[in-house]
Amino acid sequence: MARVTRAAYAEAFATVAGRPLIQLPQMAGRSESEIFFDALALNGVDVRADGLAERLLEPFSAELAAALAARHDELKSQGQLLPGAADALAAVARLDGAVQTVLTGNSRPTAVLKLRAFGLDGFVDFDIGGYGSEAYPKGTLLRVARQRAADKYGVTFGEDATVYVADSPRDVDAARIGGARSLAVASGRASTAELRDVGADATLPDLADTAALIALIIRLTEPAR
Repeated sequence: MARVTRAAYAEAFATVAGRPLIQLPQMAGRSESEIFFDALALNGVDVRADGLAERLLEPFSAELAAALAARHDELKSQGQLLPGAADALAAVARLDGAVQTVLTGNSRPTAVLKLRAFGLDGFVDFDIGGYGSEAYPKGTLLRVARQRAADKYGVTFGEDATVYVADSPRDVDAARIGGARSLAVASGRASTAELRDVGADATLPDLADTAALIALIIRLTEPAR
């Protein structure tokens, strides 16, 4: 999926910035807005003009979503669904009172496209998510998403009722700042030990064991005794 995303990114950048994308910034673990602003600077676009970078972000996100939509078949054929991911989402959806969304560096249209390519979009409420096109640090964005959920469902999603399932030390920090429990899965670059060392509330080596995932979510959201 990374190669397809890079190709779509280059196409969208050229359309919006009016010049080819020669240098691509580091993408892993960063938001769409962070990557775009760095790409502008790296590729010689004068971002000193008042508000130029911010004005270009929204059309860029739209162009990127369109470029990815045109590559739907490639996303599906070259992307990889993590083992157990579909079963995990389905199992959490069956928990009484559970609501699932995403906290992602992608814009909302891009997140929808990527999950839809693997049939996962039906498990997620995109209205209450947090997205990389929004100008918030990730921890703050988690608080924003929690408030959106509270506004939509009329329920307060406190720290003991919110679990952030993610795979990096940065995500563990975001959970702490955003007032959520962190369930860190070693499916990215960080090992289980590294995730545990940075303070994850619970860890898993992968998503293959659905029963273990559900047991941890239930434990992390149990009222304190």
